[in-house]
Amino acid sequence: MRVNPGGEIPSSEVVGRDALIASLWEVLQGQSVVLTAERRMGKTTLIKKMRNEAPQGKLAIYRDLEGIHSSLEFAESVFHDVDRYLSTGRRASTKARQLASQLGGTELGGVLKLPQAAGAHWKTLLTQVLEDLAEHRERSVILLWDELPMMLHNIREREGEERAKEMLDTLRSIRQMYSAIRMVFTGSIGLHNVLTALKRTGYANDPTNDMKIVDVPPLAPVDARMLAVQLLDSAGIGADDREKTAERIAAAVDGMPFFIHLIVSSLKEQGKAASCSQIDQMIDSALADPHDPWDFYHYRDRINTYYSEEELPMALQVLDVIAGARTPLVLQDVFHRVGESTGTERLRDLLTQLQRDHYIARDAQGSYRFRFPIIQRWWRFERGL
Repeated sequence: MRVNPGGEIPSSEVVGRDALIASLWEVLQGQSVVLTAERRMGKTTLIKKMRNEAPQGKLAIYRDLEGIHSSLEFAESVFHDVDRYLSTGRRASTKARQLASQLGGTELGGVLKLPQAAGAHWKTLLTQVLEDLAEHRERSVILLWDELPMMLHNIREREGEERAKEMLDTLRSIRQMYSAIRMVFTGSIGLHNVLTALKRTGYANDPTNDMKIVDVPPLAPVDARMLAVQLLDSAGIGADDREKTAERIAAAVDGMPFFIHLIVSSLKEQGKAASCSQIDQMIDSALADPHDPWDFYHYRDRINTYYSEEELPMALQVLDVIAGARTPLVLQDVFHRVGESTGTERLRDLLTQLQRDHYIARDAQGSYRFRFPIIQRWWRFERGL
C-alpha cells in the first residue's frame, strides 16, 4: 500500500468500505442514490472501486463532471461514455449518433464535438443517448457521476437558473422512463446547496425525491487504525508502539482517510520514528500554519459561496457558538447565545442546513455539536474562540 494523500487509491488498497459498497449495490437494485459526505471522506475512491469491482450483470460507468460548464458538454460526455460501451454494430444504428450527425457533430479521436448552435438540442441528445443505452444494454447500468453538484453550479453560472432546473428535471424524467438505468450522484459540494439556491428563485420541484440519500461516514475506528498501520508499514516508518501510534493517528483526524494518508506522508518526509507526541505536534503545527497546508480554510471559505448574504453572518455566529461550547448545546442554548432577534424558525432552518453541510451534528437528545473535532479545533483557533 502506497502513501498517497489526494491521489487515486487503487481499489485493492481501499480499506473499510466493503460493507458500505455492498449496501449501496443492494439499494441500487431498487433506486438511484445521492452520496453525501464531507470532503476528504473518500467518495470518489468509493465509486471508482464500485466501477472497478461491479458485480456480474452490472455495468458501472464513471465520469468526473467537475470540468463541465454547459448542458451541451454534459450531453457530449454522456454520448462518449455510452458510445464507448456499445459494440461497433450497435453503435452505428443508434438514434443518438444519427441525431448528432444531423446537428453537425464531428468526431476527432473518437470524441464527439458538436457546434455551439446544437446547444438548444442538448436535452434531446441526452435523452436519446440514454434511450439507446437502455435499448442496447446487455447488463443493468449504473451511471456514477462524480461532482454532479459542481457541474450544476457551473451550468447555473454560465447558462442561468432555468437551465440548471431543466437539467435536474430531465435527469429525473430519464430515471422514471428507464428502470434499467440507475444514477449515483456525488461531489465535494452538496446537491442540497444547489437545490437551495434554485429554490430561492422559485424552483418548487424535488428532483431527487426518487433517490436514496446515503451518507459516507468516516472510517470506523478499527478500519482507520488498520489503514494507519498499513501505511506506516508500507512507508517503512518505525514506532515504539506501532498499534498505539496508529490509533492516535486515526483518532486525531476523526477517521478521515485523506488526513491519515497526509500524516503518514509527513512522517515519511521527516524520516523519523513515529510517536504519539509527534503526531500531536504535527497536527498542532498544521492547525496554526498560516499557509494552511491541510486546506482547513475551505470550511470557512465555502460558506461565502453557498450561503446567502442574509444567512452568512448568522451561519458564522452559530458555528462560533457551537464550536466554542465545551459541551453540546440544545436549541434554546444556541438561540439565546446567538440572539433572540434571529427568530427561532430561521435558526432551525439554518441548523438543518449546517447539518447537511457536515459542520454540525445533532445527537439523540437534540443537542448540537461540531461533527468533526479536528474541524472544531481549527475553527476555534482560526476564529479566536
